[in-house]
Amino acid sequence: MAELRKGTRITGAERDKLAADLRKKYEGGQSIRLLAESSGRSYGFVHRILSESGTTLRGRGGATRGTKKKSS
Repeated sequence: MAELRKGTRITGAERDKLAADLRKKYEGGQSIRLLAESSGRSYGFVHRILSESGTTLRGRGGATRGTKKKSS
């Protein structure tokens, strides 16, 4: 993926192509943070593009803050 200049407005076919490329990589297992870094765009931009393209976003993962289950 070619690095885009930060803040450059992306519209039309170029935006659609970028969205398809980011979606393919995200669904292949890359994180939003990694995609943002490799494309030179912000986390928020990549998140928004993925959401607009209909991508089902993964949960954050990691530790949850629920109550601990008692061991039997």
